Order: sequence, then structure tokens, then C-alpha cells
Amino acid sequence: MKPNSLFCLVVGILIIVLLLLPTGYERPELKESVLFEKAVVLDVDNSDMEIISVAIIGAQRLQLLVKTGRFKGDTLTAENVLLGQKKTDKIFEEGDKVLAVIQLDATKTHPVSVRAEEFYRQNIELILLICFGLFLVFFAKFTGFKALMSFVFTAVALWKLLLPLYLRGLSPIFVALGVVFLTSTVIILLVGGVNKKGFVALLGTFSGVLFTALLAMLFGHFFKIPGTVQEYSEGLLYAGFTYLDFSDIFISTIFLSAAGAVMDVSMDISASLHEIHLRRPDLSRKELIKSGFRIAAPVIGSMTTTLLFAYSGGFMFAFMAFMAKGVPFESILNTGYIAAEILHTLVGSFGLVLVAPLTAVIGGCLYTRNKPTKTDCTNINHD
Repeated sequence: MKPNSLFCLVVGILIIVLLLLPTGYERPELKESVLFEKAVVLDVDNSDMEIISVAIIGAQRLQLLVKTGRFKGDTLTAENVLLGQKKTDKIFEEGDKVLAVIQLDATKTHPVSVRAEEFYRQNIELILLICFGLFLVFFAKFTGFKALMSFVFTAVALWKLLLPLYLRGLSPIFVALGVVFLTSTVIILLVGGVNKKGFVALLGTFSGVLFTALLAMLFGHFFKIPGTVQEYSEGLLYAGFTYLDFSDIFISTIFLSAAGAVMDVSMDISASLHEIHLRRPDLSRKELIKSGFRIAAPVIGSMTTTLLFAYSGGFMFAFMAFMAKGVPFESILNTGYIAAEILHTLVGSFGLVLVAPLTAVIGGCLYTRNKPTKTDCTNINHD
């Protein structure tokens, strides 16, 4: 069996093992007393719903037709409590598909209360994932299949490894670095192949992520941003996870978020140098590294704003709210939430900028067969 095919098989086995691996936070007793089922809204009673300015309070009474589980086919009365919070409140209409939460009695046979938890989105999420996978395989054939495997592996690793290890109170920095290195290895060797090209891209990614992590820790200290700036962090505190280091978790999310883009740049430079070396094996180490720098320059130019666009959607409404209230620009920049996003963007972008020349140097040193001399790896200028 070829190395690439063998590695695909190994990754497939790893995905299955991770899927079967318990997170340690499953609650079987909860599933016995509370059921989460798909349902359809048959009728809506809005008589207890009140609109005050832009807020809607009160409750909706819903007639739900349960579509799954032991109560499939039954019609149950549910309640949807409205707190006047646009972010969390849902307004249901007749025909909507919802996720019904059914609380059972002590005998665990009859429903005590039913509420409409959320719109039921699982089916459309699955359809979108299948369309994405089919397009990837159709367009890129076996490479697309390997890319899809890497996508699934990364998602499973984040769910089954990263989050449980965070919740156990292990060092977030080392946990995130370990998971990033593991997933990067799988992704790059799957897509790039088990060869020198993949190895160069892997070393470039590792160096870029490490540098980004160091920058995140350094500037995270000076920015003095509490980890609780992240949404839902306080919910963890109230749930009893007071031992978690929220600041380090926040720092780890900075280089974790940038890891994918760092990997892309590293693979681009590695693949380019690989092709140059195949066409011109006579090039010296110094010349190949200089070629890598020339390739890296426009890559850096286009990637500089990548994370700015990627993260801008997350704080767009915050900026709009500040602007609408006429908040001074100095106040906006010093607001914890905005400063956290600035730290995310600038540190991640710095890592992207650095990984290109780092990969060029690593690739030049590994692709060339001639022994390095003093002039090969020093005095390299950008032409």
C-alpha cells in the first residue's frame, strides 16, 4: 500500500476512535429524564405576548406534533417564554420545525412539561455539510476526499480532545498547541502527501504557530484582557468551573484561530518551492531561498488583511452601536471587547506574515541536496 493511502487509512481509524471516545461530560441520566425531539408547530397562541417598544415579552403557547422518539405522532402543548432579549428569544409560527424539550415525570413515562427550545436546524446543517463534501470530492477528486477527511478529523479533534481537556483544567496553552500540532500534521500530510513537500509545510506551520503563541502570550499580558471577555465564559463560572484559567484559554484561542491560515500560507510556499526545485534542481540553496522570498512577498501582501476580514464580522454590530452613540474613537479602542478583537487580528496577522519567509528558509534548506555553506543561509536579500 502506498504511504499516502496508508496514511488515509490511519486517519480514518483515528476519526472512528475519536468519535467513540467519551468526553467525560456525558450525562446519561439527563437523557432518561429529558428528551430532545424534533417537532412541528401546529398552532400558536400569542394572547400572552406583549410588545413594549422593540422588546417582546410574555409567552407563546404552542401545539406541537412530535416527529421523533417515543412520543412520535403525539400532539403536545408547549410554552415559549420571551424575556425581551432579541439575542436569545425566538418567535415561532405555524409550520416551523422546532427542537422540543420534553421533561418526564418521576416514572420517566409521561411528559410533565414541554418547551420549544430552538428552531430545528440539524437537517439543513447536514444537507449543507453533504453538499460541501460532494462538491469538494467532485472538484478535487481524491485530494478533495482527503481534504474532507482532514476537515472531519479537525472538527472531531476539537470536540473530543480540545474542549474536554480545557474543561479538565489542563494548561490551555499546551493543550491548544498539542491539538494544533496534531491536526496540522494530519491535514498537511493528508493533502500535501507524506513527502518532503508535506514535511516542509509542517515545519513552517509549527514555527508560525509557535511564534504566534509567543506573541499572543506577550501582548496578552500587556493588553490586560480578562478571559471572561469571551461570551458564555461567565456561564462556566456559574456552572462550577471556577478552576479554569480563562485568560490562558483566551490567549490559546488567538493562535488556534490563526492556525488554519498559517497552514495555508506554509503549504503554498512549500508547494511552490517544491515545483521550482523539480524544474531547476541545479539551483543552490541561497537561490532557492531567494525564490521563496519572492514568492512569499505577494503572499504576505494579500494575506495581511485576511484575518481582518475574517474577524470583522464578529464585532461589526459592536462598532455600529458605538458609532451610533457617538462614542469617541479612543474609548472604542480601549474597550475590552474591541481590544480583544484587535489582539486577535494583529497577532494572528503577524503570524501569517512571518510564516512565509520561515517556510521559504526551511524549504530552501531541505529541498536542496548540496551541502550548506556559510553564504547559503546568511546574507539572503529580498530581490
